Amino acid sequence: MSPLHLARRGLTRRAELRPMTPLQQVRAGRTGHRLTQLVIGLVLYGVSMAMMLRSGLGLDPWDVFHQGVQEHWGVSFGTVVIVTSFAVLLLWIPLRQWPGLGTLLNSVLIGLATDATLSFLHEPKSLLARWALLLGGIVANGIAGGLYIGSQYGPGPRDGLMTGLHRRTGLSLRLVRTTIELTVLVIGWLLGGVVGLGTVLYAVLIGPLVQVFLPMFTVRMPEPVPARADGVLLER
Repeated sequence: MSPLHLARRGLTRRAELRPMTPLQQVRAGRTGHRLTQLVIGLVLYGVSMAMMLRSGLGLDPWDVFHQGVQEHWGVSFGTVVIVTSFAVLLLWIPLRQWPGLGTLLNSVLIGLATDATLSFLHEPKSLLARWALLLGGIVANGIAGGLYIGSQYGPGPRDGLMTGLHRRTGLSLRLVRTTIELTVLVIGWLLGGVVGLGTVLYAVLIGPLVQVFLPMFTVRMPEPVPARADGVLLER
Protein backbone atom coordinates (compact mmCIF):
# COMPACT_ATOMS: atom_id res chain seq x y z
CA MET A 1 0.00 0.00 0.00
CA SER A 2 1.36 3.44 -0.93
CA PRO A 3 2.31 6.07 1.71
CA LEU A 4 -0.50 8.26 0.39
CA HIS A 5 -3.09 5.59 1.12
CA LEU A 6 -1.57 5.00 4.53
CA ALA A 7 -1.78 8.70 5.31
CA ARG A 8 -5.42 8.81 4.29
CA ARG A 9 -6.24 5.88 6.53
CA GLY A 10 -4.57 7.53 9.50
CA LEU A 11 -1.84 4.85 9.65
CA THR A 12 1.03 7.30 9.43
CA ARG A 13 1.86 10.47 11.31
CA ARG A 14 2.79 12.38 8.18
CA ALA A 15 0.20 15.03 7.40
CA GLU A 16 -0.42 15.69 3.73
CA LEU A 17 -1.47 18.67 1.66
CA ARG A 18 -4.92 17.89 0.36
CA PRO A 19 -6.15 19.29 -2.97
CA MET A 20 -9.36 21.17 -2.19
CA THR A 21 -11.62 23.72 -3.81
CA PRO A 22 -11.97 27.09 -2.02
CA LEU A 23 -15.29 25.94 -0.53
CA GLN A 24 -13.79 22.68 0.67
CA GLN A 25 -10.92 24.61 2.27
CA VAL A 26 -13.38 26.62 4.36
CA ARG A 27 -15.46 23.59 5.31
CA ALA A 28 -12.58 21.22 6.00
CA GLY A 29 -12.50 21.78 9.76
CA ARG A 30 -9.93 22.80 12.40
CA THR A 31 -10.77 26.38 11.47
CA GLY A 32 -9.37 28.13 14.54
CA HIS A 33 -6.04 26.34 14.35
CA ARG A 34 -5.69 26.78 10.61
CA LEU A 35 -6.72 30.45 10.53
CA THR A 36 -4.34 31.32 13.35
CA GLN A 37 -1.49 29.50 11.63
CA LEU A 38 -2.33 31.15 8.31
CA VAL A 39 -2.28 34.67 9.73
CA ILE A 40 0.93 34.07 11.70
CA GLY A 41 2.58 32.65 8.60
CA LEU A 42 1.56 35.56 6.38
CA VAL A 43 2.63 38.18 8.92
CA LEU A 44 5.98 36.43 9.41
CA TYR A 45 6.38 36.29 5.63
CA GLY A 46 6.01 40.06 5.47
CA VAL A 47 8.47 40.50 8.34
CA SER A 48 11.00 38.29 6.57
CA MET A 49 10.65 40.31 3.38
CA ALA A 50 11.36 43.51 5.31
CA MET A 51 14.42 41.89 6.92
CA MET A 52 15.88 40.96 3.54
CA LEU A 53 15.05 44.39 2.14
CA ARG A 54 16.81 46.18 5.01
CA SER A 55 19.90 43.96 4.66
CA GLY A 56 20.62 45.63 1.33
CA LEU A 57 22.32 42.44 0.10
CA GLY A 58 19.77 41.30 -2.46
CA LEU A 59 16.17 40.18 -2.65
CA ASP A 60 14.20 37.24 -3.97
CA PRO A 61 13.09 37.64 -7.63
CA TRP A 62 9.57 38.90 -6.93
CA ASP A 63 10.83 41.44 -4.39
CA VAL A 64 13.42 42.69 -6.87
CA PHE A 65 10.44 43.38 -9.11
CA HIS A 66 8.47 45.01 -6.28
CA GLN A 67 11.40 47.24 -5.39
CA GLY A 68 11.97 48.21 -9.02
CA VAL A 69 8.32 49.21 -9.41
CA GLN A 70 8.47 51.17 -6.15
CA GLU A 71 11.43 53.16 -7.45
CA HIS A 72 9.25 54.55 -10.25
CA TRP A 73 5.88 54.71 -8.50
CA GLY A 74 6.69 56.46 -5.25
CA VAL A 75 4.38 54.42 -3.01
CA SER A 76 5.30 52.12 -0.12
CA PHE A 77 6.89 48.74 -0.77
CA GLY A 78 3.93 46.97 0.80
CA THR A 79 1.51 48.82 -1.46
CA VAL A 80 3.39 47.55 -4.51
CA VAL A 81 3.23 44.01 -3.10
CA ILE A 82 -0.55 44.26 -2.60
CA VAL A 83 -1.27 45.78 -6.00
CA THR A 84 0.97 43.23 -7.73
CA SER A 85 -0.81 40.41 -5.90
CA PHE A 86 -4.21 41.46 -7.21
CA ALA A 87 -2.78 42.06 -10.69
CA VAL A 88 -1.44 38.49 -10.68
CA LEU A 89 -4.86 37.24 -9.55
CA LEU A 90 -6.31 38.69 -12.75
CA LEU A 91 -4.06 36.26 -14.62
CA TRP A 92 -5.84 33.42 -12.82
CA ILE A 93 -9.02 34.15 -14.79
CA PRO A 94 -7.91 32.62 -18.12
CA LEU A 95 -6.40 29.74 -16.12
CA ARG A 96 -9.88 29.08 -14.66
CA GLN A 97 -8.67 29.18 -11.08
CA TRP A 98 -10.53 30.45 -8.03
CA PRO A 99 -8.69 32.03 -5.10
CA GLY A 100 -9.12 30.56 -1.65
CA LEU A 101 -9.32 32.43 1.64
CA GLY A 102 -5.57 32.03 2.08
CA THR A 103 -4.97 33.48 -1.37
CA LEU A 104 -6.97 36.62 -0.59
CA LEU A 105 -5.42 37.12 2.84
CA ASN A 106 -1.99 36.53 1.30
CA SER A 107 -2.66 39.34 -1.15
CA VAL A 108 -3.25 41.85 1.66
CA LEU A 109 -1.55 40.79 4.89
CA ILE A 110 1.97 40.27 3.56
CA GLY A 111 2.15 43.80 2.17
CA LEU A 112 0.73 45.32 5.36
CA ALA A 113 3.17 43.34 7.53
CA THR A 114 6.09 44.36 5.33
CA ASP A 115 5.27 48.06 5.61
CA ALA A 116 4.70 47.79 9.37
CA THR A 117 8.10 46.14 9.84
CA LEU A 118 9.89 48.61 7.56
CA SER A 119 8.49 51.48 9.64
CA PHE A 120 10.72 50.57 12.61
CA LEU A 121 13.42 48.30 11.14
CA HIS A 122 16.32 50.27 9.70
CA GLU A 123 19.30 49.15 7.63
CA PRO A 124 22.20 48.13 9.90
CA LYS A 125 25.50 49.93 9.53
CA SER A 126 27.81 46.95 10.00
CA LEU A 127 28.22 44.31 7.30
CA LEU A 128 27.96 41.52 9.89
CA ALA A 129 24.56 42.79 11.08
CA ARG A 130 23.36 43.06 7.49
CA TRP A 131 24.32 39.44 6.82
CA ALA A 132 22.60 38.35 10.03
CA LEU A 133 19.47 40.20 8.91
CA LEU A 134 19.59 38.59 5.47
CA LEU A 135 20.12 35.03 6.71
CA GLY A 136 17.54 35.49 9.46
CA GLY A 137 15.10 36.79 6.86
CA ILE A 138 15.63 33.79 4.58
CA VAL A 139 15.11 31.31 7.44
CA ALA A 140 12.04 33.23 8.65
CA ASN A 141 10.72 33.17 5.08
CA GLY A 142 11.06 29.39 4.98
CA ILE A 143 9.24 29.02 8.29
CA ALA A 144 6.52 31.42 7.13
CA GLY A 145 6.06 29.46 3.91
CA GLY A 146 5.65 26.24 5.87
CA LEU A 147 3.11 27.88 8.15
CA TYR A 148 0.82 29.47 5.58
CA ILE A 149 1.02 26.67 3.01
CA GLY A 150 0.55 24.08 5.76
CA SER A 151 -2.67 25.76 6.89
CA GLN A 152 -4.24 24.39 3.69
CA TYR A 153 -6.14 27.52 2.71
CA GLY A 154 -4.83 27.72 -0.83
CA PRO A 155 -1.68 29.04 -2.54
CA GLY A 156 -0.57 32.65 -2.77
CA PRO A 157 -1.25 34.55 -5.99
CA ARG A 158 2.25 33.98 -7.40
CA ASP A 159 2.42 30.28 -6.54
CA GLY A 160 -1.07 29.81 -7.94
CA LEU A 161 -0.01 31.43 -11.20
CA MET A 162 2.90 29.00 -11.41
CA THR A 163 0.83 25.88 -10.72
CA GLY A 164 -1.99 27.10 -12.96
CA LEU A 165 0.34 27.60 -15.93
CA HIS A 166 1.88 24.20 -15.25
CA ARG A 167 -1.54 22.57 -15.32
CA ARG A 168 -2.81 24.39 -18.41
CA THR A 169 0.33 24.20 -20.55
CA GLY A 170 1.68 20.81 -19.54
CA LEU A 171 5.16 22.28 -19.09
CA SER A 172 7.21 21.13 -16.14
CA LEU A 173 6.70 22.96 -12.85
CA ARG A 174 10.41 23.73 -12.65
CA LEU A 175 10.43 25.28 -16.14
CA VAL A 176 7.34 27.40 -15.44
CA ARG A 177 8.69 28.62 -12.10
CA THR A 178 12.14 29.39 -13.52
CA THR A 179 10.65 31.29 -16.47
CA ILE A 180 8.37 33.39 -14.28
CA GLU A 181 11.03 34.20 -11.70
CA LEU A 182 13.71 35.03 -14.27
CA THR A 183 11.25 37.30 -16.05
CA VAL A 184 10.27 39.29 -12.96
CA LEU A 185 13.91 39.34 -11.80
CA VAL A 186 15.16 40.87 -15.04
CA ILE A 187 12.31 43.39 -15.20
CA GLY A 188 12.84 44.34 -11.57
CA TRP A 189 16.61 44.72 -12.06
CA LEU A 190 16.08 46.91 -15.12
CA LEU A 191 13.72 49.07 -13.04
CA GLY A 192 16.31 49.48 -10.29
CA GLY A 193 15.63 46.59 -7.92
CA VAL A 194 18.56 45.25 -5.89
CA VAL A 195 20.11 41.99 -7.09
CA GLY A 196 22.96 40.62 -5.00
CA LEU A 197 24.37 37.65 -3.15
CA GLY A 198 21.17 37.56 -1.14
CA THR A 199 19.26 36.81 -4.34
CA VAL A 200 21.47 33.80 -5.03
CA LEU A 201 21.33 32.58 -1.43
CA TYR A 202 17.54 32.83 -1.39
CA ALA A 203 17.29 30.81 -4.59
CA VAL A 204 19.57 28.10 -3.16
CA LEU A 205 18.19 27.92 0.38
CA ILE A 206 14.46 28.54 0.20
CA GLY A 207 13.55 25.19 -1.36
CA PRO A 208 15.34 23.06 1.26
CA LEU A 209 14.03 25.29 4.07
CA VAL A 210 10.40 24.93 3.01
CA GLN A 211 10.98 21.19 2.56
CA VAL A 212 12.08 21.02 6.21
CA PHE A 213 9.38 23.26 7.71
CA LEU A 214 6.33 22.36 5.60
CA PRO A 215 5.92 18.83 7.00
CA MET A 216 6.28 20.26 10.53
CA PHE A 217 3.42 22.72 10.06
CA THR A 218 1.06 20.95 7.67
CA VAL A 219 -2.27 20.63 9.48
CA ARG A 220 -3.68 17.11 9.46
CA MET A 221 -7.17 17.36 8.03
CA PRO A 222 -10.16 15.17 8.97
CA GLU A 223 -10.72 12.22 6.68
CA PRO A 224 -13.34 12.91 3.96
CA VAL A 225 -16.47 10.77 4.10
CA PRO A 226 -17.42 8.74 1.00
CA ALA A 227 -19.07 10.64 -1.85
CA ARG A 228 -22.87 10.70 -1.94
CA ALA A 229 -24.78 9.24 -4.83
CA ASP A 230 -25.00 12.69 -6.42
CA GLY A 231 -21.20 12.92 -6.49
CA VAL A 232 -20.84 15.54 -3.75
CA LEU A 233 -17.87 14.91 -1.46
CA LEU A 234 -18.70 15.67 2.15
CA GLU A 235 -16.26 16.40 4.99
CA ARG A 236 -16.45 14.83 8.41
